[in-house]
Amino acid sequence: MQAVDTVNLGGAAAPTLSMISLFLQADLIVKGVMVLLLAASFWSWAIIFDKVLKVKRLIRAADAFEESFWSGGSIEDLYDRIGTRPVDPMSATFAAAMLEWRRSAAKGLVVVGALQASLKERIEKAMNVTVGRELERAERYMSFLATVGSTAPFVGLFGTVWGIMNSFESIAATKNTSLAVVAPGIAEALFTTALGLIAAIPAVVGYNKLTTDLGRYGNRLDNFSSEFSAILSRQLEEKA
Repeated sequence: MQAVDTVNLGGAAAPTLSMISLFLQADLIVKGVMVLLLAASFWSWAIIFDKVLKVKRLIRAADAFEESFWSGGSIEDLYDRIGTRPVDPMSATFAAAMLEWRRSAAKGLVVVGALQASLKERIEKAMNVTVGRELERAERYMSFLATVGSTAPFVGLFGTVWGIMNSFESIAATKNTSLAVVAPGIAEALFTTALGLIAAIPAVVGYNKLTTDLGRYGNRLDNFSSEFSAILSRQLEEKA
């Protein structure tokens, strides 16, 4: 092991056990584990903050869209306002269905009874594909949180085991079992365990929270798709 920083306490040299000194006096392997866990923790927090803000934006956009959709106005006018570049998943789902509807109407297929079932199927498929694509985009990097939450404690445990092995090597080399010899190695070993938990706990909590919120939002998209599909089906029946 590297030399241990010491301070003088009443004339006796004692090792300093601050977090910075624990990192500096650790060997290369333990330092690598610490840096890896700190980087994973930082990236996890960045993902969590980004996703929390994104979910809030998606919910606000969905509220605004549904307010316009259920206001009683024409869905054709609403589609003209949204255009072919919607800004949120719910309006994208609506736009995908309307695009298929207008394509069929332009070809004169909407009023042909024999093709109504096929048109309904295409509209539903277009919405389902859009919902799946948008949710996949919203859930991007969620797997990283799951990975950190499940592996970070074990990575920290690896650093702990390695640090304890170093402590035993110091004991064997100096033939001294005093606390001043073993304390630094054990402290840095336990420090890696703490870093593993610091990285894992927020990742697990954030993953569970965001998964629940995105699941609710996905159900909201599915419900809208079903309702809009029913509306278009009624219009098809009226035109038949």
